[in-house]
Amino acid sequence: MKLRIDHADLAAAVSYAARTLPSRPPAPVLAGLLLDATGDERLRIRAFDYEVSADTTVPAAVTTPGRALVPGRLLADITAALRDDVHLDLDGTRLTVRAGSARFTLPLLPLEEYPALPEPGDITGTLSAPAFAEAVAQVACAVSREEALPVLNGVGLRHDHEAGTLTLSATDRYRYAVRTLPWKDAHLPDTNTVIPGRALLDAAKAAADGATVDLVLPADSNGLFALHGEHHTTTIRSLNGELPKYASLFPTEFAHTATVEIAALKAAVQRVALVSPKKDGPVRLTFTGDGTLALESGTGDDAQALDAVDTALDGAELAISFNPTFLLDGLSALTTEAVTFGFTSPTKPAVLRGHSSDDQALRYLLMPIRQTD
Repeated sequence: MKLRIDHADLAAAVSYAARTLPSRPPAPVLAGLLLDATGDERLRIRAFDYEVSADTTVPAAVTTPGRALVPGRLLADITAALRDDVHLDLDGTRLTVRAGSARFTLPLLPLEEYPALPEPGDITGTLSAPAFAEAVAQVACAVSREEALPVLNGVGLRHDHEAGTLTLSATDRYRYAVRTLPWKDAHLPDTNTVIPGRALLDAAKAAADGATVDLVLPADSNGLFALHGEHHTTTIRSLNGELPKYASLFPTEFAHTATVEIAALKAAVQRVALVSPKKDGPVRLTFTGDGTLALESGTGDDAQALDAVDTALDGAELAISFNPTFLLDGLSALTTEAVTFGFTSPTKPAVLRGHSSDDQALRYLLMPIRQTD
């Protein structure tokens, strides 16, 4: 294998593939990146750990086609530091990487031991790449970090064939984030699947620069999900099980609604939460009829904090307490300037939505914290 390639193209492609490399590979060869220089003037770079695979191609001036399996993270560190055109030259059991005056010689991993990458199925539908990346990021804030229930570590994807929509959802049992997107050419029957959240977030971000993204939804649990971007393909093994049903959790009628500017509310929550002795100490929100939202944190002999922002309340005065981290996550996920809260009572979940009429926009259900006066 012998080729020349632009350093920025190589660094971007290697970085994309290397992000899927496992920190503790189940087999030594899975720490490698597979380089495949083809006769059609392209370099293909792949990574695989049995759960997630990455496959990308970049233009290259190929003198001699060939394949090599090289230590992935080392190659990523090297290519990120290079400038000028990069020359790759495979000679026996070593790969030489040259750029300007810099020269590196890398050992090879046994190519014959590298497993075949999985083949994704037929494309389910097409979405705007930036819109899909935004939607994944919005719901991913509610993905559970606990390992006790692995299915809660994922993002649910529900395809509704009749409506022509894809609904993304995530929950950690304390909040539930739901976002719906219209999509084109969706021909699969109604489908539910759960994809590991971190892997899906990384794949969606990597594809966000393209115009569109094609998705392949698995037809059964623990099947293979695939995301095809303009230059990248990622496959992810789905999780066993389903997320809790959310339709009945979201109320459709509210006794109180309030609208607040997001930037002002976020800043106030961050300030009053400073006095909490615990990271998840509650922040109390009191919505009053005079257009004021009062925020309080800290009780008894502990430090205490008070702040206030403007609000527009429809309904009677209401006081409710939230975990400040969960509240801030929901506010940060919204893309509008103001948030609309929907309340049924101070002891039942509240619904946060952007202050807009878009029925497919993010809905964020947040459990309150019960406090004794």
